[in-house]
Amino acid sequence: MEPSFETRQINLDTCVKCSEGQMTADLSGELAILNLKTGVYFGLNAVGARIWSLVNGSRSVREIRDVILEEYAVDVSQCERDLVRLLTELVRHNLIEISHAPDRKI
Repeated sequence: MEPSFETRQINLDTCVKCSEGQMTADLSGELAILNLKTGVYFGLNAVGARIWSLVNGSRSVREIRDVILEEYAVDVSQCERDLVRLLTELVRHNLIEISHAPDRKI
C-alpha cells in the first residue's frame, strides 16, 4: 500500500500522536503494538519503543528528533530519515495520527 500524499509530507514541524484503538506490551525493552481494529501486531526495537513513548502525547517530529539526538549516537540527517520512515509506517498502520501546523503569515 502506497502512503498517502499527506504521510509522505511528514517533516520536522509535523505533530504526531497515538491513535485510539491499540494496546501495547513491553517485551524487555522492545514493544509490540496491537491495532485492535485490524488485529495486526507491529513490533518496535528499543529505539522504536523510545520513539513510541515520545509519540504518546502530541509532539512535533522536531521535538522527538531532538530527544533521540540527545540519547543516541546518531547524526542528524540519519536520525531524521529513520524517524520519518518509522512515523510513516506507523501512520500507514493507523497507529499514529499526524497534523500539520497551519502556514504562518508574516
